[in-house]
Amino acid sequence: MIDFEKDQQQVMSKTENIQSLADQVERLESLQKRLELQQENLKNTKKEFEHLSGEVIPTMMSEMGLSHLKLIDGSSVDVKPHYSANISVANREAAFNWLRNNGLGDIIKNEISVSFGRNEDNKAADYAALAQERGYQPTQKLKVEPMTLKALVRERIEAGKEMPTEIFNVFIGNKTTIKRKQ
Repeated sequence: MIDFEKDQQQVMSKTENIQSLADQVERLESLQKRLELQQENLKNTKKEFEHLSGEVIPTMMSEMGLSHLKLIDGSSVDVKPHYSANISVANREAAFNWLRNNGLGDIIKNEISVSFGRNEDNKAADYAALAQERGYQPTQKLKVEPMTLKALVRERIEAGKEMPTEIFNVFIGNKTTIKRKQ
């Protein structure tokens, strides 16, 4: 015998579950839109911050002949040079050659690694002891740590030494820092 009342209760239960699911999907979409707006706002705020810190305040202070300003509340405003640099793939060989030719090759990290498959622990141990005699081909990676490169660029430029800006994609700007009174 068919129990229409029981069947109707099951249909109602499923309908409530579907509505609950739909509500949660709408909630997720709303949160996603909010998150996208917040990320866009953060991006715009960062641009405005960098513009004020790197251009507006340094220009104004430079025009006034200032690089440091102490405020009444004990806080201070400083404008200092900001350096950034990186080595692009296209310039890698030229950059490494320049570093070596100028006695700076020691900042180049030289990593060699070899990959082994599963259950090849014995081969890995053999390789560690007899790498090239076994015929394995290591992967070599040369790199300069970004902070090391940034420090090198800053030191050389401030000392008036040669630094090929085009090879190292050097950017020199200003940065404003505010120190609050403790």
